[in-house]
Amino acid sequence: MARGKVQMKRIENPVHRQVTFCKRRAGLLKKAKELSVLCDAEIGLFIFSAHGKLYELATKGSMQGLIERYLKSTKGVGVAEVAKDTQALDPKEEINMLKNEIDVLQKGLSYMYGGGAGTMTLDELHSLEKYLEIWMYHIRSAKMDIMFQEIQLLKNKEGILEAANKYLQDKIDEQYTVTNMTQNLTDFQCPLTVQNEIFQF
Repeated sequence: MARGKVQMKRIENPVHRQVTFCKRRAGLLKKAKELSVLCDAEIGLFIFSAHGKLYELATKGSMQGLIERYLKSTKGVGVAEVAKDTQALDPKEEINMLKNEIDVLQKGLSYMYGGGAGTMTLDELHSLEKYLEIWMYHIRSAKMDIMFQEIQLLKNKEGILEAANKYLQDKIDEQYTVTNMTQNLTDFQCPLTVQNEIFQF
């Protein structure tokens, strides 16, 4: 029987999502290794989970070596831009940038609560969307952590209840055994009167 087509959208159930992530991550790593062996290719792979956990694969050599080779082949295009962005900004520029971010967030909050006057520009909407995605990521991560803690607590409770159930079952079995033994003894009593013709008067 053929499998149905899987819809490419976010899995809402956190347990199913985690299981799918683990299975597909393992499959992706396996395929990368197979491609490296079959085609003699050098493959470097980074995977960050929803919780920020890093999984990496370097098929030949080290990941650092592959990154250096990548930088040489691209001649640092894009990386230099990232380096410029990460350099320390002038304090005044940083203050202005933070003020702009605060303005965008305050405007966005007022729009979300229906009190906004005027319209937001496209850049402001893009910035707000970016911040909302970051917030949703943090909220989902916190929610997943809480759910995993609750699952762990429920598993612990299940273990305690199973142990208590086993203890009570053993007690019941022990009581039942004692009751059966006493019942068998009472059924096996000898009669006190001897019915024999010799003792008749």
